Amino acid sequence: MKSSSYYFSDILSLQRNNNQNSREKRRCRQTQSLMALRMWASSTANALKVSSASRPHLLHPFSFSRCLSSVLDGLKYADSHEWVKHEGSVATIGITDHAQDHLGEVVYVELPESGGTVTQKSGFGAVESVKATSDINSPISGEIVEVNKKLTETPGLVNSSPYEDGWMIKVKPSDPSELDSLMGPKEYTKFCEEEDASH
Repeated sequence: MKSSSYYFSDILSLQRNNNQNSREKRRCRQTQSLMALRMWASSTANALKVSSASRPHLLHPFSFSRCLSSVLDGLKYADSHEWVKHEGSVATIGITDHAQDHLGEVVYVELPESGGTVTQKSGFGAVESVKATSDINSPISGEIVEVNKKLTETPGLVNSSPYEDGWMIKVKPSDPSELDSLMGPKEYTKFCEEEDASH
């Protein structure tokens, strides 16, 4: 029969061996779990790559509209960022989408009275935004036959609808040939791109 001291040393030795075996088993299980996790992550990443490659690339919904402002066909444009739409004997004038975008939220529009006159490249009003106040120049000369009264109550129309509801004045041109000195859509688009690039 073994002494009690030898008996306890055997027990301690067995416990140490058991503990070591348990630790090795845990490490083995952890290694297996880690490998399984890595394999899952790898397969998931590959699946995502395939999924992304199979779909057409989509731009951020706001990126295009922020980079390129709207420039409409059928209008003439001044280098001071006003537009003119000439129909019959009347020309409608407003500021461009590019201009309102740079101004920011418009809070006040100052316009002249109907019956007055405007001169090409001379100011006839002002637009005040949260960023700044900017003069509005007339792209052509003529008599003011109508003013957009809606802008007094709702100046934000200049932002939301610069080419439609946000128009400013209607003029009877005194010299229609002045329209020939203004830019077309392609010229104005290039002008805006070059102007933005220089700032």
